[in-house]
Amino acid sequence: MPFLEIEKVTKYFPGSNGRGDLCVFKDVHFRIEKGEFVTMVGHSGCGKTTLLNIIAGFEAANEGGIILDGKEVTDPGLDRMVVFQNFSLMPWMTAYENIRIAVRAGYPKWDRRRVHEYVQQYIDMVGLAGSEHKRPAALSGGMRQRVGLARAFAVQPKVLLLDEPFAQIDALTRGVIQEELIRMWMATKNTVFMVTHDVDEAILLSDKIALMTDGPEARLAEIFEVKIPRPRTREGIIENPEYRRIRKYVIHFLVEGSRKIQELGEVPMEQSAVSDQLSAKA
Repeated sequence: MPFLEIEKVTKYFPGSNGRGDLCVFKDVHFRIEKGEFVTMVGHSGCGKTTLLNIIAGFEAANEGGIILDGKEVTDPGLDRMVVFQNFSLMPWMTAYENIRIAVRAGYPKWDRRRVHEYVQQYIDMVGLAGSEHKRPAALSGGMRQRVGLARAFAVQPKVLLLDEPFAQIDALTRGVIQEELIRMWMATKNTVFMVTHDVDEAILLSDKIALMTDGPEARLAEIFEVKIPRPRTREGIIENPEYRRIRKYVIHFLVEGSRKIQELGEVPMEQSAVSDQLSAKA
């Protein structure tokens, strides 16, 4: 049984001007194994964040469902922690307090000393030592997102959900935090589902990449493995031929393929077909 299964999920939103419901995406179905890092890429409007919210339990699917570790997802829970692109920190709390509130919720039986040591461990892990008593307004965007990552990882959720977590961070800082995320993920082996527009980010971080067609009524076009050895660095992967093949393929899909698949109504490709396509475009 897969660890996380997105089972033929369809989502509608109310249409404007009384024109009926709008189908955001239809029959999205894929599986994520325990410890995998899977990233979904697609244009705005294809429903990436909506799907992430359904997995988180913030929204309900109109059809299909989410199965996590053998149980259906119906509500939010600490077994699914979300890192948002807008940081979502409590502005009146310090960095330390923002992490501690999650740890206390996740481990209610721990005493104060154990909570403190655990919070400090994650503060140190994300390089916030010395800034843990600052409020979010006194932190840079990169530091705020470090707090969000530490808060999410500290709870040790079954699934970590990343909603374009680096979108509001400058390019130089983004690269540093991406590599910190890799280091934390390699240490914890959390199961991760991320959505992004950034092709290079997806290749750097992911075990698998899922490609969505254009919305409305978007569909999962394909999902394939990123066969680049770990550990990966930004400098290292750009010299890898597999990186160049995947990047070219995904950009071609985003520029032309997603629209054509939507227009033609083609069925999603099997993994073997995706591998052949990638090889052919080398």
